[in-house]
Amino acid sequence: MMTSKVQDLKEFLAGTGPVALVEVAGTRGSTPREKGAYMLVSPIATYGTIGGGQLEYMAIDKARQMSGVLPSRKGMEPATVHRIDVQEACATLDVPLGPEIGQCCGGRVEVLIRLVDGVMAAELIATAQAEEEHLPHLYIFGGGHVGKALAASVSLLPLHVVVVETRAEELEGITEAVETRLTAMPEEMVRQAPAGSAFAVLTHDHALDFLIAAEALKRNDTAYVGMIGSKTKKATFRNWFLKTANGSEAEFERLVSPIGGDAVKDKRPPVIAALAASEMMTALVRHQVKAGAEAA
Repeated sequence: MMTSKVQDLKEFLAGTGPVALVEVAGTRGSTPREKGAYMLVSPIATYGTIGGGQLEYMAIDKARQMSGVLPSRKGMEPATVHRIDVQEACATLDVPLGPEIGQCCGGRVEVLIRLVDGVMAAELIATAQAEEEHLPHLYIFGGGHVGKALAASVSLLPLHVVVVETRAEELEGITEAVETRLTAMPEEMVRQAPAGSAFAVLTHDHALDFLIAAEALKRNDTAYVGMIGSKTKKATFRNWFLKTANGSEAEFERLVSPIGGDAVKDKRPPVIAALAASEMMTALVRHQVKAGAEAA
């Protein structure tokens, strides 16, 4: 069963002890995270990140002081770290990212720390649910060695990943962080996919690969259509696509094959997966930016 980041958030908020929200409230210059990035801090764990390094360690320390887990250590921060406001349930730190704290980003970050109450917890969950509903979709057709490696590579990315298979046994061992679908007609998943989806085609059957890739290429709203294979396979597909599947040259030109490019001559599944994951994420982000610009 697919695990949900929203469910992870709910479980963290329901954990033992008080929880503090640590949020990037403002930035100047070069910073590790953008305004709005946040993390949650409990007495024994954290959820999310504001960029790591000393900035994050200081914020975690302060959050736990506010929660009553650690004693107050007033005066222990570097002299250049300014406390703008400190209250029982709220504190703001103004932190320069320089050598004084062992970081060299060069910018400045304002961090807002608040103890989480019931209202704030509900707001965080609602926001996470809305974000999850609007995640870009990536469909991986084929759960073989490369399919499993690709699913694992993209499982930590902000994507809704679906692995589609015609063979039940190949869905075993797929990371629980992604959705799985067993179907005798995988091309139907292409038709049902939301606009802006990405499709990675790497099944055990070249004829099935061709059928799925052709279905995806005939949509004009995809972010990415990639098919695993060689130059020979791509040439064979082109001939079939144009002469038998009634495809056009313009549609064929949108096909990425082989996936992951050919700059790195390494055919091990995890290597192909890593290269392909970067390629697909880049295409999805570019598509989102383009769609946003066209809608503005």
